[in-house]
Amino acid sequence: MAGEINEGSVPPYYREVYEAIRCRTDERVQVEVFQRLLDRTDLQKAALGQIAEHVDSTGGFLSKLSLYKALALIALAQQGKQPSPKLLENCIQELPKPQLGEPQDLGTLRMQATPDDPLTVAHSLDKLLVRDCVQVELIPEKKGLFLKHVEYQVTSQHHKISVYRRYSDFDVFHELLVQRFAYRMVPALPPKRMLKGVLTSISEREFIEGRRRALGRFLNLVARHPFSSDDELVKIFLAFNGSDVQIKLRDAYKRMGDEFITNRIATQAKEYLPTDIQNQFSASRELIRNIHNSFQKLRDRAEKMAERSKENATDLLMFGRELSTLGSDASSIPPLASSQSTWATLRKSLKGLSVEFALLSDKAAQQGRREEDDVVEKLNFFLDLLQSYRDLCERHEKGVLHEHQRALQKYSVMKRQMMSATAQSKEQVSVEQLESRIVQQENAIQTMELRNYFSLFCLHQETQLIFTYLPMTYHILGAFVKSQVQGHTEMGEVWNDLQPKLGFLFSNNGIKIEPPY
Repeated sequence: MAGEINEGSVPPYYREVYEAIRCRTDERVQVEVFQRLLDRTDLQKAALGQIAEHVDSTGGFLSKLSLYKALALIALAQQGKQPSPKLLENCIQELPKPQLGEPQDLGTLRMQATPDDPLTVAHSLDKLLVRDCVQVELIPEKKGLFLKHVEYQVTSQHHKISVYRRYSDFDVFHELLVQRFAYRMVPALPPKRMLKGVLTSISEREFIEGRRRALGRFLNLVARHPFSSDDELVKIFLAFNGSDVQIKLRDAYKRMGDEFITNRIATQAKEYLPTDIQNQFSASRELIRNIHNSFQKLRDRAEKMAERSKENATDLLMFGRELSTLGSDASSIPPLASSQSTWATLRKSLKGLSVEFALLSDKAAQQGRREEDDVVEKLNFFLDLLQSYRDLCERHEKGVLHEHQRALQKYSVMKRQMMSATAQSKEQVSVEQLESRIVQQENAIQTMELRNYFSLFCLHQETQLIFTYLPMTYHILGAFVKSQVQGHTEMGEVWNDLQPKLGFLFSNNGIKIEPPY
């Protein structure tokens, strides 16, 4: 009909723009995406209003032909003409090309997703952190005659319950999480080590404490993950109070299978992915790798500072003890020196100074614990998350992609065998068996391709999650500054109290305290 755009006559550029910005679930274009397209044109508001006025939209969507009409009106407006349907009738046979850039770059307009876009992770850092808070505490009782086993009390704020778990329970839980959420970030567990004898040595206690902290970080990352925190496996581990938790976990996994089977959009994941997903993935992976390396160095420095604070505490305590040793010396003063020396009475005063130095030591030890708990622990939490992302990237490349390539190679071999069998006129049964195997392999390849796209879909979401967590940098820096301010303030107060006391002690013994400069 005259005056209407015929789909068969639109330029290739129009079709490319449409493919770049259309919904991946149907053939329409969201009004929000179209509005972002208009914003790229740099046209005056009046012209944009006229274009929007002449473009039909229903239920928040434009049809394909409505978009083509809009593209033509945009091109006319960019030529300085007034965009109107009447003017469009004059060039209906040769539609003008709008200046919108390369079509492949327009896919990002669709990626500026609306809240109901399945690909978008619509969570803030604050919301993630309050999803749950899990405490892992060591149970002092030790079981077994020869090997001493450690038990943990796990308390979830969200589930409002405390349960008791062994490391072997964590191990099974982690194994099943990786199987169920193979395409998601699953933090690593701290290493397993058999404990010999009673846990009294410093090295054993430090190992147990380090593992307790790591298990706490692991559970908090899992319990706050927007795509796994509500899963039955997580609920069982955090809330099931029976003794057979491992059996309960395995039974649950057998019923559910992995996420690809239970996710409602797993087989449609390709439709939601941007066209340049591989480039985005590569760029994000490199950036996150650099961030990870930098945070590792920050953590290493923070650990050294915490260790120095602890060493300072030990040195101050030993300094005070040496003063006490001097003050406790009851040796008589030689007659030659006793007439002029005040040492006999002075040394008694030194003994009392050990109290102040013990207090300074205590403050330095508290500073070390603050640096360890508030700074190093936060850095380790974020590093565990970043490492789980890197592990996920490796699983994607070595898992799904590698299996897909092997399946294609196997398929190629089968096709060659089929061609050879047909050419040599082999028995019909043999040919039919080959045909059946080829069909099975084709189905397997199709499933692997779907899994590959779902893996990329999940990777895109997990990348968003990393960037959602990145503002934790502010939390870490805030904790670092706060710990330093508090530590220096408390230490300064003790030193300030010590200075006049020192002057009083010495002046009572006839010694004038003056600076040496």
